[in-house]
Amino acid sequence: MEGQDEVSAREQHFHSQVRESTICFLLFAILYIVSYFIIRRYKRKSDEQEDEDAIVNRISLFLSTFTLAVSAGAVLLLPFSIISNEILLAFPQNYYIQWLNGSLIHGLWNLASLFSNLCLFVLMPFAFFFLESEGFAGLKKILEDLDEQIYMITLEEEALQRRLNGLSSSVEYNMMEMEQELENVKTLKTKLERRKKASAWERNLVYPAVMVLLLIETSISVLLVACNILCLLVDETAMPKGTRGPGIGSASLSAFGFVGAALEIILIFYLMVSSVVGFYSLRCFGTFIPKKDDTTMTKIIGNCVSILVLSSALPVMSRTLGITRFDLLGDFGRFNWLGNFYIVLSYNLLFAIVTTLCLVRKFTSAVREELLKALGLHKLHLSNTPRDSETAKPSANGHQKAL
Repeated sequence: MEGQDEVSAREQHFHSQVRESTICFLLFAILYIVSYFIIRRYKRKSDEQEDEDAIVNRISLFLSTFTLAVSAGAVLLLPFSIISNEILLAFPQNYYIQWLNGSLIHGLWNLASLFSNLCLFVLMPFAFFFLESEGFAGLKKILEDLDEQIYMITLEEEALQRRLNGLSSSVEYNMMEMEQELENVKTLKTKLERRKKASAWERNLVYPAVMVLLLIETSISVLLVACNILCLLVDETAMPKGTRGPGIGSASLSAFGFVGAALEIILIFYLMVSSVVGFYSLRCFGTFIPKKDDTTMTKIIGNCVSILVLSSALPVMSRTLGITRFDLLGDFGRFNWLGNFYIVLSYNLLFAIVTTLCLVRKFTSAVREELLKALGLHKLHLSNTPRDSETAKPSANGHQKAL
């Protein structure tokens, strides 16, 4: 009997491993396909021609797609774990969700950590240097006759130099400033055209609703971080390092149950989106934004690495800030600084202060007036600032015009 029980246990363990591996493969395959279409949307079309560099571009494309899929998996890791915990808590004996267990969740966390490090330190550096060295085709090119190319580029250089010399005497700005100014004008023109094409429904309902939603999400995030700061000061178990909560499906992570878990997931996605937007809003990374059908493979690799870093940090950031109480699994919870009280507290204080200042600075009186005007509440005179008495003056034809 003991031998039969041991064989049966081994068979169950084997089938469980096969089932979990199949589920992980299917999930990653879906993410890979979606990532492939995203990269193809932004990849420069001229790079797809069949020439001697085609193999290099394909290898770099596949590695970048793999990295973007891993990034998407890291973003979905914490929300998937939270929703799985609530489902197992609500339906503990359901036969159709037996595949959703703690072993699968732990396996996903371990794979996300492994592949993130693999992509960041191995695959992406290899793809970059392989692309820059022109791969296998580079050897056939140190054999080409470069005399004609050097002659042509010399003529082009002389022509450009004459143009610059002619511009320097008649134009106040240098060439780079003119190009930057032209780019700014094109960007402004695109935004204005987009606003012009927007329907009245978008202008009067969608835009104000989005702004109010962002305001609410930011306020809730600051409130949760403030509560986490208080918990850190009075309770040692609030530290993200060394906590060992109940197992998957044993207890809800929020006092509000499924609603609280849904709110945590929304805030996690909000943190990721705001991190990406903030990254691309930095002046030094402004030219890093991918463009549809006009992004080089080198820039795609750089964007994939940037998104991978942000997505890999998302679970740790969400747990450190107290956005969720789900324990960090695998290598995500093994950072030494997570056990340092002063680092964790300083990180929470910095986030709360900076986010509050940004909230106050961005949501100024002008933004409030635009929201009230879009919602049709500007006639109620809700604002008592001195500007209100000057925002409307009678014109010569008896109508009022807004300043």
